[in-house]
Amino acid sequence: MTLPLMLNFPNASHIILGDARDELKSLPDKFTQVCITSPPYWGTRDYGIQDQIGAEETLDKYIDNLREVFSEIRRVLRDDGTLWLNIGDTYTSGNRDRRAPDRKNASRTMAYRPPTPKGLKPKDLIGVPWRLALALQQDGWYLRSDIVWHKPNAQPESMKDRPTRSHEYVFLFSKSERYYYDYESSREPSNGNHILRNRRTIWSINTESKHPPHLAVFPPDLVRICVIAGSKKGAIVIDPFMGSGTVGVVCKELERKFIGIEIKPEYVEMARDRIGGVCIEYETSN
Repeated sequence: MTLPLMLNFPNASHIILGDARDELKSLPDKFTQVCITSPPYWGTRDYGIQDQIGAEETLDKYIDNLREVFSEIRRVLRDDGTLWLNIGDTYTSGNRDRRAPDRKNASRTMAYRPPTPKGLKPKDLIGVPWRLALALQQDGWYLRSDIVWHKPNAQPESMKDRPTRSHEYVFLFSKSERYYYDYESSREPSNGNHILRNRRTIWSINTESKHPPHLAVFPPDLVRICVIAGSKKGAIVIDPFMGSGTVGVVCKELERKFIGIEIKPEYVEMARDRIGGVCIEYETSN
């Protein structure tokens, strides 16, 4: 990539087509206020991209790839910046090399599956979110909160030997001990009345799947909380795994600028269509 476009058009939002591991290296230090993102989950989707994050043969390699991405995110964040990271868990494959079609959830079908990580057993819950969170903490991030995203409309599952999963994690990290957090604007109603209280760590927000073929859509209501708490109007928000563009949609609504990076061209076009009307400088990497 040549000189980053945001240096030429500092008041515009941007979508960059490319791999976050490469594209982030071209961005300047300490220029963005907050990162809000949901990276590909390990071994749960096949996006059809060579060397895609999420399709690694080993869990350690997946964690290492995300550590590389978030090391660059830490560099481009201001010293008072935060990272809001949504990540889901998965179970071991039992060394099965594919996932058969699921009539209740077609998006779970996969032509490949990674082998069971060393030390785990078939049917084990892997604990991916916490493994990643602790790795980032080790890298210097301040782990400030583990938020449970409760999904009232969670997808049905075919399993009959455990409860259906209806939550994911959103981790709040900060770059420094002191950081920007808008306590007032992010408060929530208390017990159904009009009194506001500090936001709690369980967020009940429905999932959304209105933008196929990108089936892992970040709910705008979830993103909205993170944007409001983590930035002021006019600030720059970055999402290194932009997907269909929900972070950009919310940033436009809340009068923030954004930098989105996405590796899949179809999703970049989808994001541009969804965001519409905002000044987007569309850049394709070399």
